[in-house]
Amino acid sequence: MAGEPRNILLVRLRLIGDVVFTTPAIRALRRRFQEARLAYLVEPEAEPVVRRNPHLDQVIVASSPRARGRLIADLKLAGALGAAKFDLAIDFHGGPRSSWLTLSSRAPARIGYDIPGRRWMYTQRVSRARELRPRHSVVNQWDLLTPLGIGPPDPRTDPTEMPEDPRAVAAVERRLEALGVDHRSDVLIVVHVSAGNPFRRWPAASFVELIASLASAGSRRRIVLTSGPSEAGAAARIGAEARERLGKGAAHAVVEGPDLDLSELRALVGRAALFIGGDSGPLHVAGTAEIPIVGLYGPTLPARSAPWRSPGLVSESVEVLGLPCRPCDQRRCTPGDFRCLGWLDARTVHAAAERALTRDAERR
Repeated sequence: MAGEPRNILLVRLRLIGDVVFTTPAIRALRRRFQEARLAYLVEPEAEPVVRRNPHLDQVIVASSPRARGRLIADLKLAGALGAAKFDLAIDFHGGPRSSWLTLSSRAPARIGYDIPGRRWMYTQRVSRARELRPRHSVVNQWDLLTPLGIGPPDPRTDPTEMPEDPRAVAAVERRLEALGVDHRSDVLIVVHVSAGNPFRRWPAASFVELIASLASAGSRRRIVLTSGPSEAGAAARIGAEARERLGKGAAHAVVEGPDLDLSELRALVGRAALFIGGDSGPLHVAGTAEIPIVGLYGPTLPARSAPWRSPGLVSESVEVLGLPCRPCDQRRCTPGDFRCLGWLDARTVHAAAERALTRDAERR
């Protein structure tokens, strides 16, 4: 590369968690190239993660892969990227669309993974292991910074981040008030009860048992249930069963959270005492807040996708150890019974939650 880059394009189109895991690299690039202009290319679903990132100068939103007219939109986007005169482009994604858009930027320096069929689109290639391994996703993506002379990542100095949106904070506080939840005096526990990937869904019955146990263990606790668009009714079904189990005296402790966009979810977890959820986007959004987290890991490993942040913050990872089929590619369950999550006992998760709350109280 001739001279210091002045106009840098970063590409990570999706998914929510993967975009969250690029935010340490964004900060490192800003620290390394303080005078450079940093632009980030992302699809709409994950755009809120980087919308307010303080180290970026521009967020460019590509059309959704399911949008009508995407081909025409991509051609227009490619032309705009080429006209922007980027001198460095880094493809954190590595997919066919992202590599083509990286090439379309016409940046003289283009860094990407050494992937068969796409390696020719980059001027500098970084190897990427084809097998699943216990190496954090932040580190995997950070590999693309090594050609720039940037040293290894440290979660203490470069944690994941997603700044709160003040408008989302105000909206969430109004909604909590409407639900009868006072985030200042209640012990607010957010439980995310769904996952877009069926391989990462803990059984609904286990969530019911966990929620009832959490609510019974403290009179000031309010359990707010959230679910994603892929399972819009999950929170209502699980909440109804948990309230029935608790009975009239304690049923008020469990409420279904309102429909939230990603910025509002970040605002909600920022007001919580604890977050519990599987390895999906909401867990990684929660990891950008300084709250205790209990993560449920089935086909994936905590070593790869646990919250990347200061070791002083409380994170508990719950998993079934000793299964030879873990981790897996999440295309087929070899045993056929999804035992990696199905065998996670609700009492074990509850114990991890109580431990996390205690550890956080001691930390504070």
